[in-house]
Amino acid sequence: MPLTEYDTTDALGLAGLVRNRDITAGALVEEAIARAEKRNPQLNAVVFKAYDQARERATGKLSDGPFTGVPMLLKDMRAGCIGMPTRSGSRLTPAIPADRDCTLVARYKAAGLNPIGKTNVPEFGILPTTEPKLYGAAHNPWDLTRTPGGSSGGSAAAVAAGIVPIAHATDGGGSVRIPASCCGLVGLKVSRGRITQAPDAADSTSGLSVDHVVTRSVRDCAAALDISCAPDFGDPYFALPPVGSYLDGIKRKPRRLKIAIATRGMNGRAFDPEVIGAVEHTAKLCQQLGHTVEEALPSIEHEQMTMAFLTIWASNTAYAVESYSRMTGVKPSLDVIEGITFGFWEAGLKVTAVQHIAMLQFFHRLARIMARFHETYDLWLTPTLGAAPMKLGTVNIDETDPQKALIPMTGYVPFTAMQNATGQPAINVPLQWSVSGLPIGVQFVARSGDEMTLLQMAAELEDVAPWADRYKAVKL
Repeated sequence: MPLTEYDTTDALGLAGLVRNRDITAGALVEEAIARAEKRNPQLNAVVFKAYDQARERATGKLSDGPFTGVPMLLKDMRAGCIGMPTRSGSRLTPAIPADRDCTLVARYKAAGLNPIGKTNVPEFGILPTTEPKLYGAAHNPWDLTRTPGGSSGGSAAAVAAGIVPIAHATDGGGSVRIPASCCGLVGLKVSRGRITQAPDAADSTSGLSVDHVVTRSVRDCAAALDISCAPDFGDPYFALPPVGSYLDGIKRKPRRLKIAIATRGMNGRAFDPEVIGAVEHTAKLCQQLGHTVEEALPSIEHEQMTMAFLTIWASNTAYAVESYSRMTGVKPSLDVIEGITFGFWEAGLKVTAVQHIAMLQFFHRLARIMARFHETYDLWLTPTLGAAPMKLGTVNIDETDPQKALIPMTGYVPFTAMQNATGQPAINVPLQWSVSGLPIGVQFVARSGDEMTLLQMAAELEDVAPWADRYKAVKL
């Protein structure tokens, strides 16, 4: 296959070539491996190689699923895959290969996807940049001095750089959408309870965190949701079931929608002018398509939401650190966890059960407020980030005071955590690039359970303002 064809064909397209016998699954996996070996030294996106297992699957009996023979990467968080360790980017966690596939990875394989390795993450997925001490920094393929985002930074960098067309990602505060914005990809954060975390996790980060993928095309995102969204017995809750296939659904245009837009933060903070321009450009596109657009913000207590989010995050970080400490017998210290993780661990140990429950109850009240907001507005259009991808090294991961460590990110992540708190779905759409050539994403937010409208809106925008040719600009 010509190199340009791999660069310009999405995952479903590559599977079609395999299905039609225009190319073999073995050739596809070799292409992915060759690209990883060539490009990863600059990116540091792939942190565990499972090439031999991938080659064996590619030459065996293929699934005839929608992604037959397509190579993919798994994030180094959750995504348990036989033969691969999952370390969550931490020196504290042991490098023990899994002896079974988690339910989601089993579904990926059944659909024909072929995992070739694991991708770089910040320690325990805490930061919106990927610079762990365990693996070192991951780099943005559009500008190697910039972050690819976090916590799914390695996955996004690998997809944007053309190593694989699709990669697993998780999102606990924006960790699908932030790297999708930084790397110019489609990134859908699904509704709470949409995708199972069985059998090893459930209600991750007290319900904040969900799984899905980062992709180049909307249809790959939709098809990946079709193969993964069935509930599993034992899950603590389920999202509302979809009405039909998401892939089929995006072939239909959405009804004309009423869309709220945000050109300033919940605290009134202004964004970078290019970010505001990206939102306004997207709003104009929506209007040209016949949608109604007006500026509006929900009535949210921004400071209390931030406090609640940090409290829940601290208690869950403490839970993770304590769990691995008991498993390994290694006491938490700055020798085995980073400064910011250490600070969250210490803070989390002080969170009482009453405080934890109070913060969760606040999130539930927030979800009610957003439900009322969506009685008026079908979608909410916001910046994904308040500025272009930050330079690597901006955040001091050795700082043990989390509030000090997070100061450089003030205004940088203005909206994404809110959807994790409320459980709503939201999607990053890569419609705009900065003057310097960096991606600037925008996100659409929908009412809980309504991924279909998000995917239909994204597909409609992709049709009138396609972004696929942009990826040819990545030169590694």
